[in-house]
Amino acid sequence: MSLDLRLSLPVAGAWLVTVLVIGVPAWALTVAIALWLASALLIAGALMSQRRLLASLALGCVLAALCSTSVTVHAESRQPAALATLAAKHTTVTATATTTSALQRDADFFQATITLLKVDGETFELESPALIFTERGGFGAVAADPTEEQDSDLAAGGEDEPWGIGVTFAVTGTLASTAPGDGRAVLLFATDEPEWQADPGWQFDWANELRRTFSAATSQLPGGGGELLGGLAIGDTSAVSDDLDDAMKTSSLSHLTAVSGANCAIVVGLIMALGGRVGATRALRIGLSILVLIAFVVVVTPDPSVLRAALMATFVLIALGSGRPIRGMAVLSLATIALLAFDPWLSRNFAFVLSVFATAGLLLFAEPLAQLLGRWIPRWLSLVIAVPLAAQLACQPVLLLLQPSLPTYGVLANVLAAPAAPIATVVGLAACVALSVLPVLGLGLMWIAWLPAAWVAAVADFFADAPWARIPWWEGWVGVLTLSVLTILLLAALVTKGIWQTHALTSLAIASTLALAVVVGSAVSAAMTWPKEWQFAQCDVGQGDAVVMRSGEEVTLIDTGAEPDLLEACLDRLAIDRIDLLVLTHFDHDHVGGTEAVVGRADVVLVGPTGSPTDEALLDNLAAGGAQVVAVNAGNRGQLGELQWRVLWPPAQVAGIDPGNDASVVIEFQPRSDCLRHCLSSVFLGDLGESAQSRLVAGHTFRQVDVVKVSHHGSGDQYPALYSALRATLGLIGVGADNGYGHPTDSALAMLEDAGTAVARSDLNGLVLVSPASRSGAVSVWSEKDVGARH
Repeated sequence: MSLDLRLSLPVAGAWLVTVLVIGVPAWALTVAIALWLASALLIAGALMSQRRLLASLALGCVLAALCSTSVTVHAESRQPAALATLAAKHTTVTATATTTSALQRDADFFQATITLLKVDGETFELESPALIFTERGGFGAVAADPTEEQDSDLAAGGEDEPWGIGVTFAVTGTLASTAPGDGRAVLLFATDEPEWQADPGWQFDWANELRRTFSAATSQLPGGGGELLGGLAIGDTSAVSDDLDDAMKTSSLSHLTAVSGANCAIVVGLIMALGGRVGATRALRIGLSILVLIAFVVVVTPDPSVLRAALMATFVLIALGSGRPIRGMAVLSLATIALLAFDPWLSRNFAFVLSVFATAGLLLFAEPLAQLLGRWIPRWLSLVIAVPLAAQLACQPVLLLLQPSLPTYGVLANVLAAPAAPIATVVGLAACVALSVLPVLGLGLMWIAWLPAAWVAAVADFFADAPWARIPWWEGWVGVLTLSVLTILLLAALVTKGIWQTHALTSLAIASTLALAVVVGSAVSAAMTWPKEWQFAQCDVGQGDAVVMRSGEEVTLIDTGAEPDLLEACLDRLAIDRIDLLVLTHFDHDHVGGTEAVVGRADVVLVGPTGSPTDEALLDNLAAGGAQVVAVNAGNRGQLGELQWRVLWPPAQVAGIDPGNDASVVIEFQPRSDCLRHCLSSVFLGDLGESAQSRLVAGHTFRQVDVVKVSHHGSGDQYPALYSALRATLGLIGVGADNGYGHPTDSALAMLEDAGTAVARSDLNGLVLVSPASRSGAVSVWSEKDVGARH
């Protein structure tokens, strides 16, 4: 492929416009009209002046206008005004939807397209991509069609088999808004299990059966290879454990966890090569490649990176068929703008962005880097190193938005692991097909594919456990821009010569020294300012709650977040070994998912009402670890160090209150009269909703408290009178960055400001430590990131 950048810059400009327009879809029509008018003027100017710059600007304007028009066309069906209103009010609805991702057993959420909404006798037709959250940690197995005997998509695998893609179902739940520009138009929190309505069409049925059969077979394979093979071959990551997933991310191998765009190139290349060996004509090979490519996309599901690669492969095949030269960047640009015009919301999709950036990095930098490295090492080795290095350099600034650290061994891990991935993919795909027609052959191929998959997992585990596997870096756009500048300077130093190379090396040395000084200085400053007498520690566990509180020599933990590893890391940093009192406010995954980290370390566990066997199993696990599990309700009291605690909610009579948010344990801590240190008062609200909060206020007289754990991550489902009654000095909000729920909401933040409550939130502040201040009624706040922390 030759290098041609004439289309790349106009596409980049159109992409940037699309990113902005999807954030304000109400302006999309106005922007589109303005861009079409500007396009007409620029086209006229380009034709009259014959200037390439005007032609390039005209093309960029046309592409941006096309994407803006697409936003206008799709916005009304994706998120009509009625849907936005219902979501803003957290309305309970019955939705008819079609699955766009396979349901995994005990998954917390899955993707679907909502086509019909029923609420209060009204019906709304729409086409809204949605994220549907399962009731209390997973639907588990979903019931098959009750009217048929074992011939539905689900029942084909038995009644314990989760649904595949393309199943139409109805589900009742509460709507919630998404952030502007989010790829999902709405969130739906299910309050019951979905009801089957229709099987998928033939175009999905065969693919679901292949996936089911292969998943069942690979589940018998041992170790990390068994966990990874489903993802490498057909994009099924359901078997990947949290530990292996973390290891893949830490070692910069997460792109190998599931099918990526590279797999499309492998499939097409294999078909073209085999067709050539048997003497097939070029036209036949191209046609067969396109058909196999379509089937491959259906089987592995249309992930953004797969769509990008499939479209690129199609354009390359068309170019081959027509005898036209193939220009890599032109093909990438054409595929990118085609997908953005089809679905403008891909412009903010991390998977899509990383896929395009990685491909651009390979096309632009791999060969220059290989030539440079070839001065000292053999050509084959220089290519092996240059390919992952080019992709890493292109993607790392974006990856910082997902994980604010740099992989120390990322390139080396990819050099060792990446060659094994195509083998696992090709042989795994062959096994997937063979299992359905010749099981003995399929099993043999599966075990062969397991070997390279196991190697990839072993490489990930090795480098994830190596010392200094990740280097801390700034979060947010400051970190992105800083690393982008360093990357540009590095590439300039590598590919330029003479005086320009000298300037680039000098600038790189200065910038790197300054960046290193700031990173090291920040770490030293954090260590020096760490408060010794902290009473509260809000752990940064992503979208979830986990707050540690000390009183004297005793420790309590309120909720455990969603991930054991994140909680474990926080407790280690705080030097917490034992938990005297563990409070699980309710059993949503983002409040109890990390409980495994404290099994065997907790003495007493306070819980509210359970609602499923999964909840009971979690408590049994704690009890087996030596904990005393106590079910509590309003009125229960106890002592922790120099503090007294009292349960305010749920009431003893819980009629009309289902297990979940509104059954959250609300607990108050007040200092004893003889308290000498760690004497701040507090209230923890779990995920209590507005109606339950109003009942809580009606039944209690509150004293002013120093700290309140804000309910439900700062959602809009709040009762302002409760916060006015508490008059807390500081509000803690456990929330994940870019969480997609819009948490914390503007209304919740405004409510806290009206109540005189300052805010510390884990997405902006990271780990937050709260200590008593020298003057009464004040608190001292230390935050890891020191962004918006209040004192």
